[in-house]
Amino acid sequence: MSSSLDGLQFPNPAQKQKPSTSKAGREIIAEALSSVDHSISVQALNEKNWRKAYPQFFKALVEHGIQNSQNPIKIAQAGLNKAHHTFEFFRNGEKHLLKDVMQLDAQPLHTIKLKGESQAAPEWYVPYHGQKLQGDALLAQIQKWQDQGIVEPSHADALREAVAHPEWFDLSDRTMVLFGAASEAGPLTWLSKWKANIVAVDLPNSRVWGKILNTVQQGNATLYAPSAEALSENTETAVLKDKLGANLLTQIPEIAQWLLRNEHQLDLAAIAYLDGEKHVRVSMAMDAIMQQVSAQKSDTSLMYMCTPTDVYAVPEEVIRASEDKFTQRSKAQQLMSSGISALSRQYFFKKNLHGLVSSDNGQQYGIADCLVVEQGPNYALAKRIQQWRATLARQQGQRVSINIAPSTTTYSVTKNPLLKAAFNGASLFDVEAFKPETTNAIMAALWIHDLRNPKSVANPEVELAHPLELMMKGANHGGLWRVAYLARTALPFAAVYGFAADKLPLNKVMSKLKK
Repeated sequence: MSSSLDGLQFPNPAQKQKPSTSKAGREIIAEALSSVDHSISVQALNEKNWRKAYPQFFKALVEHGIQNSQNPIKIAQAGLNKAHHTFEFFRNGEKHLLKDVMQLDAQPLHTIKLKGESQAAPEWYVPYHGQKLQGDALLAQIQKWQDQGIVEPSHADALREAVAHPEWFDLSDRTMVLFGAASEAGPLTWLSKWKANIVAVDLPNSRVWGKILNTVQQGNATLYAPSAEALSENTETAVLKDKLGANLLTQIPEIAQWLLRNEHQLDLAAIAYLDGEKHVRVSMAMDAIMQQVSAQKSDTSLMYMCTPTDVYAVPEEVIRASEDKFTQRSKAQQLMSSGISALSRQYFFKKNLHGLVSSDNGQQYGIADCLVVEQGPNYALAKRIQQWRATLARQQGQRVSINIAPSTTTYSVTKNPLLKAAFNGASLFDVEAFKPETTNAIMAALWIHDLRNPKSVANPEVELAHPLELMMKGANHGGLWRVAYLARTALPFAAVYGFAADKLPLNKVMSKLKK
């Protein structure tokens, strides 16, 4: 193996130019499935067309997870163990397994502290369609989202609690670690207005740190940032932006040791995102650091944001709502969807999955399969790793905030022409895609709710009927859970509609179809 490799990598036993991400992902999912069903595990391991077939195996993880309340724990343990034994870390030309990375010598990182210049009191509002929603106006919009099935009732209730407790937003008592601090979908802007102690981890990059420093300076928070060299506390920000940062993919042990030197209770947020296979690698890097810090600082909390374009166990009521939506379609809708379905040989407009799965806890749950094949198996694996750690950590007594964020028109999403067009046409199926500033405000408030409210399911002392309920509660899926069709079979038509909507007078036609 070439010594030019550095940091966390997919395994490459054949020393090909590019490692097989599909092979590694397939083996991790197969190992997770092997803890609950040997036959489907073997089927996953032998699957030749992983890029197209992966959704059935992710669905199998959820289906088996529902059946026995111990299964999600077994699946998470097996999947994470395999992943940590699979990924490799290169340093100075030597290869190590990820599981051993914390034993490596690490160059200490230095800490730079910067206080915001604002004296404003913490305030929360939700930017939405050009307005700043607060108070009664925000409560009315929350109710509207709930009534339309855009958010689950538990999500609406959490936001109402946040409205009722403005004192929660003074975060001067919290030390909040943001992996991928400059992330477009992250809470940096809001934490900077809420007096938080922000520990920012992001790439050494002047553009990235210019954004972080500027955001913090305009607010009332305190920033703690890593630097490879010791710098004077009077160093100007113009110099700092070129000096700060740490690389999650290459400095795993350094970042973990830096965080462990922090004397305060830490709230760790895994919000870093990278394109393609790098997303899996950065998820694994965050997981290794979070696992290490949690093991040595038991009061550490974890935070994740799930994607709605995944597969989840959902309450029975959600499945009934989707079924009602399917049966109550207008005749025009039925004709249109059945005609297009026939022409596409049943590729488009497949009926959503309305079956229920019985659990050993005496309840029944449905499966919301909203996986979008175009996002690929690496994206699904990266998000599954985060779900596994959240499930396992909460079972082990940690506070874990993990909530489904709505589809959001971030740059990383809209640069994909198909996804951009699909979001533009999503309203055709009663699905709402949110602008980044709206998602940021909502999800930041949800994190604060999960940290402050003792009744939140993030609190491990709150009893759950099933471990998978952790992801059911607080979900803002934008309506995807309750659509009448299997999401990925309606997405292409939504994209066609989205492409054409701005150029053709389709709105009047489609509004008639929905009646």
